[in-house]
Amino acid sequence: MTFDIWLQAILLFCGVLFNAEGAFVGINIGTGLSSLPSAADIVAILRAHQITHVRLYDADAHMLNALSNTGIEVMVSVTNQEVLAVGERPSTAAAWINKNVAAYVPSTNITAIAVGSEILTTLPHAAPILLPAMSNLYKALVASNLNFQVKVSTPHSMGVIPRPFPPSTATFNTTWNSTIFQILQFLKNTKSFYMLNAYPYYEYIRSNGIFPLEYALFQPLSAVKQIVDPNTLFHYNSMFDALVDATYSSIAALNMSGIPIVVTETGWPSLGGANEPDATAENAETYNNNLIRRVSNDSGPPSQLNIPINTYIYELFNEDKRSGPVSERNWGIFFTNGTAVYDLSLSVSDSLGANSSTSFCIARQGADESALQDGINWACGQGRADCAAIQQGQPCYMPNTLQNHASYAYNDYYQRMRGSGGTCDFGGSATLTTADPSYGSCRFTGGSNSSTAGLFPPPALGPVGPSSESSRNVVLHFGTVVAVIATLCSVDVNLRNIW
Repeated sequence: MTFDIWLQAILLFCGVLFNAEGAFVGINIGTGLSSLPSAADIVAILRAHQITHVRLYDADAHMLNALSNTGIEVMVSVTNQEVLAVGERPSTAAAWINKNVAAYVPSTNITAIAVGSEILTTLPHAAPILLPAMSNLYKALVASNLNFQVKVSTPHSMGVIPRPFPPSTATFNTTWNSTIFQILQFLKNTKSFYMLNAYPYYEYIRSNGIFPLEYALFQPLSAVKQIVDPNTLFHYNSMFDALVDATYSSIAALNMSGIPIVVTETGWPSLGGANEPDATAENAETYNNNLIRRVSNDSGPPSQLNIPINTYIYELFNEDKRSGPVSERNWGIFFTNGTAVYDLSLSVSDSLGANSSTSFCIARQGADESALQDGINWACGQGRADCAAIQQGQPCYMPNTLQNHASYAYNDYYQRMRGSGGTCDFGGSATLTTADPSYGSCRFTGGSNSSTAGLFPPPALGPVGPSSESSRNVVLHFGTVVAVIATLCSVDVNLRNIW
């Protein structure tokens, strides 16, 4: 293997090992307002709140010019009214790309095109033209040499999945199987992503009390309210995660994989009518702040833990021109003068120490011993905690007490699973602390000397037998290569400039 091929392999491996940018939370910008601020004022609000990703519902020239040289990543949209012409005539698609994308890049950082919005569920008669529209736009991007920078996809509502729970058995509505399969094939071939509009608010309302409100708001669930998929035994601590996983399962049911999901719309209304009691500013604040915490953990849902859930909040302003119930006009997080509708921190660094490891989950002093034993059994079983360190002869076995063993098991589960909504509860027998409980050679996951313990645990190499020595050497040599690659990845040098 030549040096340049090795180097390309190293860069690819770096991309797999490390998510350089981390998951993001963006914002949708609707325009159904009586007094829409100027494009310059909107961008000023975005920059003041460190918003790095936006989705436009069109390709407005004023907004695209105002976003120039800001570095903000922009998703533009082909409106539902434009989809038919773009799908029928490649020349129309090429003209659309030239006018709305090529004319602005690279100064305006356009990275994606949303083709229509929920076409399959809102304009089903247009379904046959949806894929041709996406394909025509992609070919136009190729012709402009922009296909590597700009991805093409189309947002779907949860309406395409009639029964999203349990997530493991979810499938797309068979009416659209052929169309969705072709769209998925297109996304895979073009290395794009599935766009999902996921609204726990609506799913909660439709459930008629089957699911608790806390589940929809990312709030901790008591032991009696735990939501578990009976087929996978995955615990779902938020409806958001369950909806994303239901979509992954639906994709898998069509024998497709390797297509990440981006949530293009989610949020919670801050005001509703008399028959919308859950549309409150308090619930909206809780949902969106917890959403930001959830996404910024850089992890996926239980079935896809290694795929972060990039997400766009719906929406920047309340759109008073929208029809329907009161809640339809109250999804905004800002008033048009830039003041917040409710207390919300859009900066990941400000909103939480989502990626810090300063919180540890340990057994509560004085907790009932039967509760501790139950907690250990669950954490080391269904919870998938790594409890090897508390086995006899291992570093954390002593002191041999339920309090000590439960603390280790609870914390290992919490550090591994909090990114997907795992909580520190265990029937009330656990509590959070900022004090590192590590001692001696027993290092708790997340502790100062075990920062990599929960990310890249050392391989569990078995005893060396007559036929295993050679395979162990292969593993160890591979480990050396990985270590070298990881070192190269961490060096602050743009390797791509070498060739």
